Parts: sequence; structure tokens; C-alpha cells
Amino acid sequence: MTSRTRLIVLLAAVAVLGCVGFASVLHASKRAGERDRSQPGGPSIAQGTVTLDGGKQMIFRNMAWGPYRDDLVSVSVTDPGGARTAAPVRCLRFYAAAGTGVCLGKVDGALGESYYAAILDSRLRTLREYPVAGIPSRARVAPSGHLAAWTVFVGGDSYAGSQFSTRTSILDLRTWTLTPSLETYTIVKDGRPYHAADMNFWGVTFADDEHFYATMATKGQTHLVRGDVAARTMTTVRPNVECPSLAPDGTRLVFKKRVPGLSPDAPWRLYALDLRTMRETPLAESRSVDDQVVWADDGTVLYGLAGDFGDDLWSVPADGTGRPVRVAVAALNPAFAG
Repeated sequence: MTSRTRLIVLLAAVAVLGCVGFASVLHASKRAGERDRSQPGGPSIAQGTVTLDGGKQMIFRNMAWGPYRDDLVSVSVTDPGGARTAAPVRCLRFYAAAGTGVCLGKVDGALGESYYAAILDSRLRTLREYPVAGIPSRARVAPSGHLAAWTVFVGGDSYAGSQFSTRTSILDLRTWTLTPSLETYTIVKDGRPYHAADMNFWGVTFADDEHFYATMATKGQTHLVRGDVAARTMTTVRPNVECPSLAPDGTRLVFKKRVPGLSPDAPWRLYALDLRTMRETPLAESRSVDDQVVWADDGTVLYGLAGDFGDDLWSVPADGTGRPVRVAVAALNPAFAG
């Protein structure tokens, strides 16, 4: 190769590298611009600091399409539809209480997708991470922050289907003792020990550090069960209860109930259950809600419904009065800090 040829090759290489560098800068600039712009008609989002003890904040999974899709974001509880602050933590399911969070996430690998449960501290830093056996479905933390629970699908993809299987785990954060599956608990059904190969459990809601409620499915029917962590037992309470959520005062549950005559694809209505009288009250939400509600306060629950930019967050009174109100667009799995 002559000196002239070598010079031409060198100049061509420099030109190519210059183009690549310019394109990279242009791409980065464009992405930065995207991160500064909100989705048309969607919420305003900017990256910042999000903590679980940062005052009166609501934290949830952002469902708006764009660079912050699935990130955890915070908003003021007084303006839940306002500007969002995004954290670099991505979750498919999320919940938090007393400065402890649980994040169910996904990893895309060479052999396909895998899923995990991460325990987060108040600054959303991962304390420990556990592999899970399937697609994330539900997550909860006890009011004290000492216990966490999560449910994943290990077969099928919907509670509405006739064939699915779940795995529900409980973790004691004080000792890092993991119960991988509630199927290892002793079941008491209608006053007698019960076991069946088709038992499934999901939708844990904690009363305290010793007791919880959940859903058990067997023989084509669902049941509300009350669990005892120390005794490792669950006792049936009532049929046709799914995804219970215990009120802050511990006196009521709001749950989704299958109502005869509705479409198999949208079979649920929200009900409140008085745990003293066992009286059920239908809530004022007439649409089918496939979610485990979150209590915003002693009288209001939040839940997700499909919207224009992903699931939207709605609220309704827990006593059967009032009407549903959309709280925030493109939002899911709320929890409260402060």
C-alpha cells in the first residue's frame, strides 16, 4: 500500500468515525429531549429522587409510554394527577409500607425472560433479591414493614381463565426467612383439615406481623382464608372472595367477587366485607376490576382500570356510596410514603 493510499484510507476512517460520533451525539440529544417531554396528552415526568419516607407522597408504577415506562414515580398526595418524579427502579408489581418496598421485576436474558422479587429500603436500594417462578401478579408489605408477600403465575396468564397456577411466598425481613409457597401451610376448611392437588393461593393482605388474609382456590371455587404465620395455618372464612385488601383499621376488607351472569372475561365487581357482621356491600364501581385494591385512607380505595396510556388509577368510597373518580392516568400499584 502506497503512502497516498494509506492517507486516503486514514481520512476515510476519520470521516466514518466522525459521522458515527455525530450520530451518537444526535441520538443522545434526541433521547434527552424525549426525557424532557411528556407524552402528548400524558403526564409530565422528570427524573429525580424518590424515597419511601419522603413526606406525603404516593408512589406507583408509571404506565405512560416513553423512557420512564414501568419506572417507579412519586407524586404529591394532594395532586396525584400532577407532575411525576421518576426513580431508576423498574417494577412490574410494587408495594410499600413503613419504609420497606417490594418490587417484582423482569430480566431479559439470552434464554428468555426471568423474574425476581427485590426488597427495597426507604431509598429504593435493593437489600435482597429472590428469583420467582413466573409472571408477577400481586405484592404486599405488612404495615410494620417486617413481612413481604408476592404472588406469581406459574401457568396461564389470567385469573379469569379456567387453567392457571399461582405461587405465593411470604418473607420475614427480620430473619430473612422465606416461605416459598403457602401450599406448605396446613389448611382448615369448614372446620376440618383439607388438602387437594389443585389448591392455589394469591392476594395476601397483612393484618399485622402474625396474621394475614388471602384467596384460596380449589375445586372451581375461591375462598377467603385467614392465615397465621407462626402456626403456619390458613382457615377458610367465606367463599367467592378474591384479592382481599384489609382496611387500615382492620375491620373491613374490600375484594373482587365473581357475579353470576357477567362475561367470563369481565366477571368481577368490588365488594366490601364487614369482618364483624360478615355483611357484604357492593361498591359504586360497576366495571369489572381485576386488581387488588389499595386503601388511600379509612374510607377510600384505589384500583387500576385500562386507559388510553396504560392502566389508569381510580378511586371509589369503600362504603358503597359516591361514584368512581379517575385519580391519575397511566398509573398502577400505588403505595404511600410519609
